[in-house]
Parts: sequence; structure tokens; C-alpha cells
Amino acid sequence: MLKAVILAAGKGTRMGNLTATLPKPMVQVHDKPILQWIIEGLRDHAGVKQFFVIIGYQGDVIRNHFGDGSKFAVSITYGVQEVQDGTGKAPELAASWIGRDRFLMTYGDILIEPTDYGYLNGKFAKDGVIALKAGEDLSKGGAVVLDTEDWMIDLIEKSTNPPRNSYYNAGIYILTPAIFEYTRALEKSPRGEYEFTDALKHCIQKGGKLRGVQLRKSWVDVRDPGVLASLNARP
Repeated sequence: MLKAVILAAGKGTRMGNLTATLPKPMVQVHDKPILQWIIEGLRDHAGVKQFFVIIGYQGDVIRNHFGDGSKFAVSITYGVQEVQDGTGKAPELAASWIGRDRFLMTYGDILIEPTDYGYLNGKFAKDGVIALKAGEDLSKGGAVVLDTEDWMIDLIEKSTNPPRNSYYNAGIYILTPAIFEYTRALEKSPRGEYEFTDALKHCIQKGGKLRGVQLRKSWVDVRDPGVLASLNARP
């Protein structure tokens, strides 16, 4: 059965006063925290019942809302990212909990049409799946480059001249525990953080196979108050 790891440790500095007392994943969209939309979507459309939520900034707000998950008909385990040093090492907090199972990992500020969670799981192959979105500005995120059979061959951050067959990294993955071989070997990037995308690149450089899968429906990175306002303005 698929497990899920959710990265929810960040403050979300671009949210301004909205995250003065809340972690970003607890900001509300239509009167429900973003994180709750994610958990319920994974529960209802991918059959996920076991969650590992990585918390940090104002983590007690998340614990107090979700508890052990029973009131949401799931089981939730928590891990605390003590130092905000990037996304590369944070998933290792869940490594022993994951065991030998494959798992979905998502950022706690990414919303998709929840039926696509099940779609991604159905596309799992080899070492994993990386969710992609067509039509996004590749200069603002990661450009995932695919070969003719949709296997990832490169990932270029904030590319102003991306190669053909490049798609926006949607921040959702289904992976095997083998990924931790690559996170453990990470070194900090020039901006002083451990980057999860570097682990993905190392995986394919060592012969791993990650399938790029385009999301079929809506995708939103709730990155700032403008995006949040537009979501809440929709019916």
C-alpha cells in the first residue's frame, strides 16, 4: 500500500503576515488548510492511509489540527526538521518509517486535482515517477528534460533556455527507498542548502530510471498571497 511523506516544515516567507503564526501548509483555501486538502485527496484518490508529515516552523499548529490522524481516517506520524537547510535531507527523517515500501512525496504547498494522485501511482515504474506540468514558466522552477520514452535525463533549475521536451517539476514524486542512497551523499548547493533535486539527478546519473508523468488537470503552487487570493476567489 502506498505511503505518503509531506514536507511541511517551512514558514513561507513570501506569505508575509499570513504565516506570522502559521506554517505555510496551514494557510486556508476555501476554509480548509492546504495540508488538509492534500491529505484528504491522497486518502480518497490514491488509497493512502499512512502519512509521515515533516514539520518545523510552528509545527505544533499542524500537530494540534491533525493529531494522530484518526479523525481524518488516516494515521499520521511526525518528524521534526530542526534546521531549515533545504529539502534534500528532510525526507531522511521518514526513512525508517518507510522501510521497503514505495512512497509518494509532496510539498505541503502544492495543490492538484486529487484524482491525479491515483493517476501518478498507476504510472509508477522502475525507480519512480516525477510529476510534471506543461505550460509553466521554466525560469521559475525546475525544468525536467525527458527522452523520447519519457524517462528523465536531466533537471535544470530556473532555465532561461530549456532543451526540447522539458516540463515544469510539479513537486510530487513516487519513489522507492533507494532514493536515500542519494540524499545521504548530498552536499550543500551554492545557496547553502541540501537540494532534493540534486538527489534525483544523481540517481539518473548512476543509471536510475525516473519516469516523467504530466499531470492531466489543475496544479497550483501556493507560493504567495496573490496565488492564495486567486484560489479563494474561485467558486
